[in-house]
Formats: sequence, C-alpha cells, structure tokens
Amino acid sequence: QVQLVESGGGLVQAGDSLRLSCAASGRTFSSYDMGWFRQAPGKEREFVAAIDRTGGSIYYASSVKGRFTISRDNAENTGYLQMNNLKPEDTAVYYCAAATSGTVFSGNYRYKRKYDYWGQGTQVTVSS
Repeated sequence: QVQLVESGGGLVQAGDSLRLSCAASGRTFSSYDMGWFRQAPGKEREFVAAIDRTGGSIYYASSVKGRFTISRDNAENTGYLQMNNLKPEDTAVYYCAAATSGTVFSGNYRYKRKYDYWGQGTQVTVSS
C-alpha cells in the first residue's frame, strides 16, 4: 500500500496560483499512476488531472486544461498540481489519489473508483 498526504492549499484571489503537493510513503510511489480530484460542497468528487507512473502520459479535465499542470518527482516520492489563473469555481477540497499501474494507459484515469489510495484532502478557496 501507499499513504498519501496533500499540502499546499489555501485562500487565494482569482487569478492567483497555488502549487499542491502529494507526499507518498509506503510502497515506492513510482509503482503507481496518480490522479488529482476535487470536491466542492454538494457536488460529486470530480476528476482534475492524471499522470502515469513514469510521467509520460498526462490528462486533464477540460475545465482546467491550460491552467493546471500535473507532474511528479518519483525520486522524491511526490506528486504536484500547479494551479495557475485560479477561478472561484476551482474552490474545492483537492485530493491526491494513487491507482494501479496501467490505469492511465487503459483510459480509466477519469473514474474515481479506479483509484485505490487517497489522501486526506487539502482545501483550496478562491475568492473573487
């Protein structure tokens, strides 16, 4: 198994940037595909971005494409989500998740049910 801890959330103004981190422990982080999801009050947890275990394949939700960048540093067992030009509608709890290698390759990265491990979440609030 792998344990995940998100950090980097906070309160920012529209147009600002935040960098979220996902620190992994336990089994080597490089064994897993990784995704970021977010959940706003009263809404379903939704897909934001995914990256395969090597960093070679990356996918984004249309709502964040061009603004967010997912990356990972397997040597540091850490994943990242760089969020630029934040909008009020980005306000949510952001979760890092790990999935079995091959999840991204198979095209199943969009589905939260495919992820086996989740962090506790970090709050991102964007004010206008």
